Amino acid sequence: MNYRHAFHAGNSADVVKHSLLIALVQALQLKQSALTLIDTHAGCGLYDLHGEEAGRTGEAAQGVLRALADPHPLLGDYRAAVQAVNVGDEPHLYPGSPRILAQLMRAQDFLILNEKHPEDARFLRGAMRGTSAAVHQRDAYEFWLAMLPTRTPRGVVVVDPPYEQTDERERITATLAAAHRKWAHGVTVIWYPLKERAAHARWKEQLRRLGVPKLLCVEHWLYDADQPGLYNGAGLFIVNPPYAFTEALPPLLEALRAALAPEGHKGELTATWLRE
Repeated sequence: MNYRHAFHAGNSADVVKHSLLIALVQALQLKQSALTLIDTHAGCGLYDLHGEEAGRTGEAAQGVLRALADPHPLLGDYRAAVQAVNVGDEPHLYPGSPRILAQLMRAQDFLILNEKHPEDARFLRGAMRGTSAAVHQRDAYEFWLAMLPTRTPRGVVVVDPPYEQTDERERITATLAAAHRKWAHGVTVIWYPLKERAAHARWKEQLRRLGVPKLLCVEHWLYDADQPGLYNGAGLFIVNPPYAFTEALPPLLEALRAALAPEGHKGELTATWLRE
């Protein structure tokens, strides 16, 4: 499955991913000690919702536009992150994970980004101009391991690939196992698209067998029944989520589910432990 960021900017998966990423980092920042924030597949950093790629799919209408129109207070931090890169009420730009992480940075924190695609890396450097972020252009999985352990005792690695390669899940599984051996206490967030429940269940079982403790699985199924051959939702694997994050998660997930449910569907947005 090919999932280039630019074609899907601001869709329902972005709303869930970025809402949870904000909540996760904020929970970690309840402690004053420094964080290192790492994004292995950073993309362009900032996306034009009226550009050719996003305009071709129009997915923002069922994602960010619905979240901005929803007054639920638990979506306030996400709405603020989108509004921070826009002028006026109608969003023209969408912040990718690098720009959202940059907004969350404190003076003591570090932000390290990586994007292998040459054109996207060039756009990323432009999008991050004026921030303290370091930008690399390397193989994402080699970069992931090279950055561990992080320069600070605490950190977050965000892994958000386009799933263009047929072995993407295998590389994630192998790299996560190696990363855990180097950095057992670190927080890792792995995003993935959902198409078929059976295939996804097999991958979850492979990850469960790695023996990584404290592995949380958040799944957002948009439709009440799978739509064969279509994108059915997305999810996150989160390694070592902090207690403050998991305790506050249920009402946030319900607010997101209600805001993003397609017409005629209730949808499902759940968090379960693969290993605890």
